[in-house]
Amino acid sequence: MNLSHYLTMDPHLLLGLLNTELRNHCDSLDDLVKTHNLDMDLLIEKMAAAGYIYQPGLNQFR
Repeated sequence: MNLSHYLTMDPHLLLGLLNTELRNHCDSLDDLVKTHNLDMDLLIEKMAAAGYIYQPGLNQFR
């Protein structure tokens, strides 16, 4: 999955992509950002601005 344009993506579409990747391929948010070479702080800020917070126990944004 190509997440290289995550900062310009619609956050609601991005939510589905992130949660799918977390569910199917990544054990944690840290694993996801390392795998896809993303900036964790920017990703968290973008998702929080849309009302989504990463839930470590569920390994997904909600």
